Amino acid sequence: MNRKNKKIAYTDGYYKNHACDSVFTCKICGWLVVQEGAGSNHRNHCPNCLNSLHVDDEPGDRESDCGGYMEPIGVWVRKNGEWAIIHRCKQCGKLVSNRIAADDNPMKLMSIAMKPLTFPPFPLEKIEELTNLMGGEGRIK
Repeated sequence: MNRKNKKIAYTDGYYKNHACDSVFTCKICGWLVVQEGAGSNHRNHCPNCLNSLHVDDEPGDRESDCGGYMEPIGVWVRKNGEWAIIHRCKQCGKLVSNRIAADDNPMKLMSIAMKPLTFPPFPLEKIEELTNLMGGEGRIK
C-alpha cells in the first residue's frame, strides 16, 4: 500500500492512536526495519542509518506531499533525559525532532552527537589565544 492509498484508507489521526507495526526496507541503507526492539509503537526512522522519510506535516498525519529523505543532523537531550534525533529534510529543509528507539545504532548516535566537537567553528590551534582573550590562562597541560 503506497502513501496515497494510506491517506485514503485511514482516517485523520489514525497513526496517533494505532501502532505502526508494518515492516519496511530503508530506502537509504536497505536495512529491513521491523517493529520488534524499538521500545515504542511508533517507528519513524531506520535503526541502522537513522534516516527517515518526510511523510508527516504533523506527527502521525501522513499528510506531507514532500516525500524527501530526512537525514539525521544532530541529537539533543529532553528534560527527562531522553535522547531525540534532529532530522532535516534534504528536499524542503524542514526540521523535526524524533525520539530515539531502543534498537537505534549506538555508534551512529554517538557519531552524530560528537560531530560538533570534531568540527569546531574555529581552528583548534587557536584555542590558547581564544582562551587568553576570554581571561583564562589558555595553557593546555
